[in-house]
Amino acid sequence: MATHVIYKIGPFSLPKFAGERHVRVYLPTERNDGSPLPVLYIFDGQNIFHDDPSMAGGWYLHHAAHDLHAVGKPAPVIVGIDHGGVDRIHELSPFPWEDSRGEADHLIDWLTDELVPRIQREFSVRDDVAGTAIGGSSMGGLAALYAHFRRSDIFGAALCMSPSLWVAERKIYDRIAELPRPLTSRIYVDAGAHEGDMLSDAERLVAQLQSSGYSDDELMWRPDPYGAHSEHHWRKRAPEALEWLFTPRADVTRSAA
Repeated sequence: MATHVIYKIGPFSLPKFAGERHVRVYLPTERNDGSPLPVLYIFDGQNIFHDDPSMAGGWYLHHAAHDLHAVGKPAPVIVGIDHGGVDRIHELSPFPWEDSRGEADHLIDWLTDELVPRIQREFSVRDDVAGTAIGGSSMGGLAALYAHFRRSDIFGAALCMSPSLWVAERKIYDRIAELPRPLTSRIYVDAGAHEGDMLSDAERLVAQLQSSGYSDDELMWRPDPYGAHSEHHWRKRAPEALEWLFTPRADVTRSAA
């Protein structure tokens, strides 16, 4: 019988944001050896594992990781970062707009300066860029994409489920075009046909990344003809996303020249 151990650490007080929050860490127990595992930092930690902390049901992402390990495939340690409640719309938006102060930079700074070093100290995770990913859905998917490009020295991959690319008049397209392309980069993008403009927005993102040279080894695009904007649908797509994101591949680290 599988044992799923999820550590709850904190509470943390974040600079620039009110209140406190926890971080939830799933460390797979089924491991082939004692070597450090890759790690996925993911936003909206209340929704990532069980139903109880979530208002809309959990992803059970730890089950997906366990199932991969059970058949000998790589899967990550999963670090779910709880959102800040009323501050969520502010902390996950990279840009200010009428509904948000656009303070994702503050959250990303806390992640890279405080949380990532702590996780590396206390858990058996890889500390290299290729072994460290950032992810989320909806506003979290937008924040993950932005974090990957802004701090590509830390996060070598991004899991972007139904990303809210429409925020601030779709400024994200210009922003990632302005930022240097990460030397190590792997991006998973999906969206559902029942999510309004999110599907066409994601198609535009994928086309932009492909035009900048992303290959099939570096970019996975998964349109879902039945997908809606909910944890239920992200849960269904998560196993394939994890498997692709963490399957060893040819070296796609690019020269800085």
